[in-house]
Amino acid sequence: YGRPYTEMELQEAVAGIDGIIAGVDHFSEAVMARADSLRVIARRGAGVDGVDLRAATKQGILVTNTPGANSTAVADLVLAVMLAVSRGLVSSVAALQGGRWVRPLGHELGGKTLGLLGLGRIGREVARRASGFSMRLLAHDPFWPAREAEELGVSRASQDEVLREADYLSLHLPLTPETEGLIGEPQLRAMRKTAYLINTARGELVQEEVLATALRENWIAGAALDVFRQEPPFGSPLLNLPNVLPTPHLASQTEEAVEAMDMGAAENLLAVLKGQRPPHLVNPDVWLKSV
Repeated sequence: YGRPYTEMELQEAVAGIDGIIAGVDHFSEAVMARADSLRVIARRGAGVDGVDLRAATKQGILVTNTPGANSTAVADLVLAVMLAVSRGLVSSVAALQGGRWVRPLGHELGGKTLGLLGLGRIGREVARRASGFSMRLLAHDPFWPAREAEELGVSRASQDEVLREADYLSLHLPLTPETEGLIGEPQLRAMRKTAYLINTARGELVQEEVLATALRENWIAGAALDVFRQEPPFGSPLLNLPNVLPTPHLASQTEEAVEAMDMGAAENLLAVLKGQRPPHLVNPDVWLKSV
């Protein structure tokens, strides 16, 4: 369809299916109730917020993911959009193609502070690249990877400190009840007026209506958004703001990352269908009950 399946379409599709390689489609309890022989949902990518894990576990359906498969690709895009917004690349290219000679005065990344909310695999890959630009690195993560952070030169800070200090704030958090809507008015008002928000994680982390207001009223300088609450986000006020760089959820769209996610998901799925424990199992309780 060129879009995620609707719940009704998934309900019609899952009957009689033993294994599914899943993209961003949402597997709700209602969908899994129609899955009469489903043994495994193999997610492409690390996030599993599109699967009702409680319902899957209750029904005895194994859920797997492919952690790390797209870390390099996503981290590359974060640096790409940081460079783009700091130098006004998109607007100056559009101006030149439209017959206007515009040379915006930009900023260098060196010496600026990159704030990371989340220091998992992707956050650490972003830090690794940003260190090559001589950026100051601050991060907040409740599951602090002490050894890796020290090796990368990342300083630990509270969430409030990261918000206040960041020239570029990059989100690398999973979508959970605690993180949904995390970036709202208090957080955006706490940021520097010259700061940029970068979101390549999940659209639901950000209160989009509030962000649109913040960008119109210049609470912050701008945003680079690869993910949205509703995708495609046609009709979103964020798409037409001059200080927003929107991209169509393409952070993991590289040949290398797609191959790694596809192969990882296939290996997980085939392992389950062979009666073997998959390499990356999200709900191990199901496996323990079956062996």
